[in-house]
Amino acid sequence: MSWRLLPILLALAACAMSPARAETPAAACARLGTDDTLRPIPDSLVPAVNAAFGLNLPASVAVATTVYRCDGGHVWVCNAGANLVCGHANTSTVPGLGEVAWCRDNSDAGFIPAVATGHDTIYEWRCHAGAPQIGRKLLDADERGFIAQNWRALP
Repeated sequence: MSWRLLPILLALAACAMSPARAETPAAACARLGTDDTLRPIPDSLVPAVNAAFGLNLPASVAVATTVYRCDGGHVWVCNAGANLVCGHANTSTVPGLGEVAWCRDNSDAGFIPAVATGHDTIYEWRCHAGAPQIGRKLLDADERGFIAQNWRALP
């Protein structure tokens, strides 16, 4: 066999093994069980996403801003709308560089904005005598570590 034919044979084998159509999110999640990989939604999920979040997004916007993941064999969706994070939540109670810098410049600020804390924190932060402090818990992390309020299970 000529080595020049190998790429052609591999391409043909890949085509033969690929499914005729893409796997639906429901089928993928039933197969995967729990998988924290964030995947873009297909157009077919747009109506369900709009219903789950009470939105009326055009398909192009919904597809561009929504991801899904699998939890317990079910499809969970997150729409990254206005400053909403679909990745893992920051549950750390240790101040980060942003909080430290903000408090250095704003020693008694009653609130540290998300530009300094990041949008993924579940806490409200403030400054006291130049040091960051947790004010209160604003959001919850689910058992997989995602911001629970940003995710919806699809039926």
